[in-house]
Amino acid sequence: MSLKFLIDEDVPRSTARVLRDAGFDAVDVRDVGLRGKSDTDVFFYAQQEQRIIITCDMGFSNILHYPPHENAGILVVRIPDSKPIDSLNEEILRSVQEIGEKLNHHLAIVELGRVRLRG
Repeated sequence: MSLKFLIDEDVPRSTARVLRDAGFDAVDVRDVGLRGKSDTDVFFYAQQEQRIIITCDMGFSNILHYPPHENAGILVVRIPDSKPIDSLNEEILRSVQEIGEKLNHHLAIVELGRVRLRG
């Protein structure tokens, strides 16, 4: 698959590794000089690099600020903090594999056992 991801700093670092191990191109904001940067900076970088943002930040789900057809794609993770990191990573990977290329230019909301897609 040709999907490329940018992992936001509110998502575990291990998520990028899990996605890379599954064959995806994934980088973490902390590894590309974006630690502590604004959502605007993270979004701009993702668009320049044509990367789908994976984040827990609900601000990115605002389609008025981030219209799906005008960006590479955004995947917002809505999994309780009480769940282990391995479970969170499994849900993200399952969702990415299930939706695939449909993630491009869409907003996906990942919850336990389901994914909602908006385009």
